Amino acid sequence: MFWLFTTSASYGANQPDASTAMPDNPFIQNPYGREVFSLNGQWTFIVDPYENGYYNHRYQPHEKEGYFQNKKARAPSDLVEYNFDTAKKISVPGDWNTQYDDLFFYEGTVWYNKNFHYDKKENRTYVLHFGAVNYHAIVYVNGRKVGVHEGGFTSFQFDISHYLKNGDNFVTMKVDNRRERDQVPTVNTDWWNYGGITRSVAILSLPKHYLADYRFSVGKDNSVIRGSLKLNAEAANNETVAVAIPALQLSKEVAIGPDGSADFEFSASPVLWTPENPTLYDVVISYKDEEVKDRIGFRTIAVEGEDIKLNGKPIFLRGISIHEESPLTQGRAWSKEDARLLLSWAKELGCNFVRLAHYPHNEAMLRMADEMGLMVWSEIPVYWTVLFDDATVYQKAERQLQEMISRDKNRASIIMWSVANETPNTSERLTFLTKLVNQARAIDNSRLITAAMDTQSSSTQGKVIDDPLADVVDVIGINSYCGWYSDTAESCAELTWQSNYHKPIIMSELGAGALQGKHGGIHERWTEEFQENVYIHNLEMVKNISALRGLTPWILKDFRSPRRPLNDIQDFWNRKGLVSEKGIRKKAWYVLRDFYQEKQTSD
Repeated sequence: MFWLFTTSASYGANQPDASTAMPDNPFIQNPYGREVFSLNGQWTFIVDPYENGYYNHRYQPHEKEGYFQNKKARAPSDLVEYNFDTAKKISVPGDWNTQYDDLFFYEGTVWYNKNFHYDKKENRTYVLHFGAVNYHAIVYVNGRKVGVHEGGFTSFQFDISHYLKNGDNFVTMKVDNRRERDQVPTVNTDWWNYGGITRSVAILSLPKHYLADYRFSVGKDNSVIRGSLKLNAEAANNETVAVAIPALQLSKEVAIGPDGSADFEFSASPVLWTPENPTLYDVVISYKDEEVKDRIGFRTIAVEGEDIKLNGKPIFLRGISIHEESPLTQGRAWSKEDARLLLSWAKELGCNFVRLAHYPHNEAMLRMADEMGLMVWSEIPVYWTVLFDDATVYQKAERQLQEMISRDKNRASIIMWSVANETPNTSERLTFLTKLVNQARAIDNSRLITAAMDTQSSSTQGKVIDDPLADVVDVIGINSYCGWYSDTAESCAELTWQSNYHKPIIMSELGAGALQGKHGGIHERWTEEFQENVYIHNLEMVKNISALRGLTPWILKDFRSPRRPLNDIQDFWNRKGLVSEKGIRKKAWYVLRDFYQEKQTSD
């Protein structure tokens, strides 16, 4: 068990100093299993490219005159050069890029404000929860700073008990999505830099003393369920927490230690979670005046030689990669409806596995994967060329790893944590990623560790997996675009792969681009026939990899990317999707679907 805290690292050369951050706050498990007051809906916003709402003309942070004060002109002579009450409205959750055409490419500061009425009660703890904000957030409640967070894809929370009032309140935020070299991810990615409050916002109302964290798992022999609990404070003598799993007729009072934590176990043999039978159990945890409910599945995952074993049985991972873009609207996916449709497409493709690239996805996605029976590869955005020789950057990556694992450690669907994608083979990178792998194992030893690598070398026989990172991870991920970035599609079928690591391999990326509806010959770029042909021959190629235990081709759906400007073809979309941005399936979809049907039958 561990505690997670909001980051206090500085952000870029011109950002607020780390010393201005608020004290760290413990992360509360299962926030939407608590008493929740949603702040979703319409907020107002002000675009602030010069950051005048934060800095004065001497480039010093405002103490009293910043936008966070939400100041009003009280008399005709008053000078106030902003007004949230008359500002434009924006939907939260949501990104600003797709809500306003003139902000499509905007990167910089936007101020958000939300006015609301709240009935505050005595002897309660109030926590402001954010599903994610991209990328750097400074949060104020009623004009007072409550915290800072860096990182665009992980949840964070602040205790606002001393800032929230009974009656009228407002939350104001400085949100900055500028790309900087010392960020995670860094300045160059192949996905859209959606800015804004991209996931749900809520106030959690909790008892003064409450259950902050918990974790459940099953023993390797499926004869015991183990768990751990953590309160938000030290416990008094003889305090207990009630834990129950009604469907298994299990319940007990767990004695809490003086430090506010406890471990416990039940003798039990639950039905194990599998893609074919994704069994989830209602779990009820009661402490003082609060009852927390969750739905948790039990399963084991392990590597034995070149096999991946789910619940002790070898399994082949029939997967697809997915970006967090909405299949229903434009911009970021965040809702249950988004998650259900994206994962339904994966199921229709024949998948039992999804790679959620290249960052932690929203919590709805993971809970839906639990329900629908899809195993998950979950990743932090250590992507391409982050500064591997920078200790501060490492701390940012480690913090995001901790935040990812903390939120999702009870999700049975997640079988792998990934620490990186397509990073260069250098000694600095190996040290950096090895530390992340060790940290992941220290936090959670119940899952496998992987990374996607594109650093294979060539030999006269084909490709050789010789990246030293392969020695560190449990499962080797390899990205290869034979027939798209190199070679011809036809040559791919004869390509052989060598590995001396005696570990399972996942082909974590393969594919080609196609504009849906564009047809032509199999050697004409951007046609569905070209993409189809690449898939046909790549799926022959993977049969030559003896240690192959899974695939996650790139990618389920076309997604926005500023790296892809080709007019009338890409138009700032990465066209490698098997489904267009309008939800129409391309010809390659059916090639992969048939391959998975055959694989499922043969297995």
